[in-house]
Amino acid sequence: MRLFFLVALFLATALPVTAQEATGTITTESTAGQDAAIANRIREILTELGSYDDVTVTVSEGVVTLRGTTTSALQAGALDRLAARVEGVVAVRNQVTETTDIAERLDPALDRFRARLDQFIIFLPLALIAAAAFAIVVIIGFAIARLRQPWERMAPNMFIAEIYRQLVRIAFFVLGIVIALDILNATALLSTILGAAGIIGLALGFAVRDTVENFIASVMLSFRQPFRPNDTVEINGDIGKVIRLTSRATILLSFDGNHIRIPNATVFKSRIINYSQNAERRFTFNIMVERDADLHATRTLVEETVQNLPFVLTDPAAQTWIEALHPSGVELVITGWVDQNETSIVRAKGEALRQVKLAIQGAGIVIPDATQAIMLTRDLAQPEIAENTVVETVDASDSEALDRIVDAERDMETTEDLLREDSPKE
Repeated sequence: MRLFFLVALFLATALPVTAQEATGTITTESTAGQDAAIANRIREILTELGSYDDVTVTVSEGVVTLRGTTTSALQAGALDRLAARVEGVVAVRNQVTETTDIAERLDPALDRFRARLDQFIIFLPLALIAAAAFAIVVIIGFAIARLRQPWERMAPNMFIAEIYRQLVRIAFFVLGIVIALDILNATALLSTILGAAGIIGLALGFAVRDTVENFIASVMLSFRQPFRPNDTVEINGDIGKVIRLTSRATILLSFDGNHIRIPNATVFKSRIINYSQNAERRFTFNIMVERDADLHATRTLVEETVQNLPFVLTDPAAQTWIEALHPSGVELVITGWVDQNETSIVRAKGEALRQVKLAIQGAGIVIPDATQAIMLTRDLAQPEIAENTVVETVDASDSEALDRIVDAERDMETTEDLLREDSPKE
């Protein structure tokens, strides 16, 4: 009995120790197996990627250690994220560096170049078909734009006809791009191109705002045609005969023989006076008579004098009215009408003023003079000089000379002109 008790006590004491040793052995084997599994999993992934042949993997207690070299620092940095995603990894110690071997570093670039070259060779036939379709559409568009009759018949002048042609070219060019991109299955790229073109166009529009405004004004003036060649006009205070309307400016010939170049944007926004719109044109001048004169008789005398001039029209008739009373006398306004195509307006005004002066002085009416003059008398008698009372011939020879200058400049074949006689006039 005593021996049996001793044996039982020994077994009871030794059993926990044996069990504990067995449990510890099982845990150690399990951790080592898990580390090996993690290492194998990472190696399989690196082998599948094919760009990490020089990288070694060791795992201890869930900590992954990577050593070796890669062809780029970007690939070495990607190993941290790759290893961390494997189940069971506690931490990653990345000791991979970029290789210094030039040949190894060039291999990936060469591989990429070969891949892109192969892709280009596969893509080339489709690209050639798309390019051919684009070329055919553009050639058709340019051929249509080169036709003369439809565009020149639709447009009021050559400038607008050229704009129509340019719009046709642009439309067919865009159509060719759309067809080519559709063949390449890249129509989504069209919205990007149009968006970029819109932004660039907006920026250019602000940069060349004055140029764009001038161009639009040229188009509008070529449609409206507010004047004709040789018309006498006043634009923004400048008076002259119209030589031509170009795509940038309106050219006038002043009565001094000088060229006046006015930007079309200014012409379009300015007040335009066309003196040649009607053949009949009125001249006006003022004259002073003494306050004691018979104003009714004086006014009648002046009207008859102006109306009886051979170059003054009977309809509308000449008129005279009292404008104001001044301390030095009474101011009269005299008007008369002439046919400016046959009579010079400035010479007609001058001759009418001379004849009115002679008529008033012949009737004994004093023309007051507000200035003070010192008269020096001499003993020798001075002969009186009688003024010629014959009405001078007044024609439009000076205006005709300017017309010849304008016609000579318009006959130059190298000049651009948007004015046409058969276009509607505003």
